[in-house]
Amino acid sequence: MPRSHKSKLQASERRRRARGEAQAKAAQATAAVEEESATSSSPQCEDAAQSLPPAGSSSTSQERQGAQATTITHTAVSCTKSDEDSNSQDEERVSPCEALYYIENPGEDSLTRKPGLLEQFLLYKYKMKQPILKEDMLKIIGQNYEDRFPEIIKKASERIEIVFAVDMKEIDSTRQSYNLISKLKLPNNGRVRAGRGLPKTGLVMNILGMIFMKGNCAAEEDIWKFLGMMRVYAGRKHFIYGEPRKLITKDLVRLQYLEYRQVANSDPPRFEFLWGPKALAETSKMKVLEFLAKVNDTIPTAFPSYYEEALQDEKERVQTKAMVRASNIAKVIIPARATSQNIFPPLVKTELC
Repeated sequence: MPRSHKSKLQASERRRRARGEAQAKAAQATAAVEEESATSSSPQCEDAAQSLPPAGSSSTSQERQGAQATTITHTAVSCTKSDEDSNSQDEERVSPCEALYYIENPGEDSLTRKPGLLEQFLLYKYKMKQPILKEDMLKIIGQNYEDRFPEIIKKASERIEIVFAVDMKEIDSTRQSYNLISKLKLPNNGRVRAGRGLPKTGLVMNILGMIFMKGNCAAEEDIWKFLGMMRVYAGRKHFIYGEPRKLITKDLVRLQYLEYRQVANSDPPRFEFLWGPKALAETSKMKVLEFLAKVNDTIPTAFPSYYEEALQDEKERVQTKAMVRASNIAKVIIPARATSQNIFPPLVKTELC
């Protein structure tokens, strides 16, 4: 065989081998991303899930959650490559999401991809604290899909809601401007700390749900075991939550969304979590259960024991509000009566001599 031909064959073989290695590495990287995404964004409580009815653990539900989690977590990674323990300068950099205005793969123009594209855009706008305009969203999904806009935005906002616990709301009907609003009144619209970044509300709602399902008081080790299923570990910075231990045991306790206390007579010391005053004021067991049900692609009544407890909690809240309202009315009426008596003293009968 001529040397030149042999050299060409060897070069071709090297290229083929290189392509194979590159494809294998790409496949491994894709699998790792999908595994990380599906795990980190599936806020399921292991202990609670064991007691949940089949509706919450069906294969359809798991497949739906997995697909959504992969899309959303990949979006979060691409749009927030910095972790947010401080106001990172990385957040000033241009995000890949901005390229969506100008770049779209013609071979991937299916309707099923549109909610994913819109998710990236919505999260980027939220992170950068920029207004979300309908005209800009139409640029993302394409003018040809304007008639499907309500369907696409509904899917995109629902998928963001189950991970980040934020609601898509129209804030200016004239400009057709929208924003992602935190389900809790956490500082900075769910970011907790000042500056840009993604919301921490989803993490808080899941922890509140875990506490609820543990009898309204959860041991610290159970909380970290649960968070470990989401790939959130104490002492390890997370790309959305920063350093989780500080966020959970310091920031959220200081903000009164969580109560963190030592278990009585525990030696060595052990700690537990309860709902804080702000959580009790801003949400309820029913709202948390509704959130967890949505994550499980089911309805609150699918969890009978928790649903009954949440119903009782709702009744007690209504009664408490009624009592407070009655007390406030009484405080207003009684001083008013006293004042009227001072202004118009009762008539005194006098006898004529």
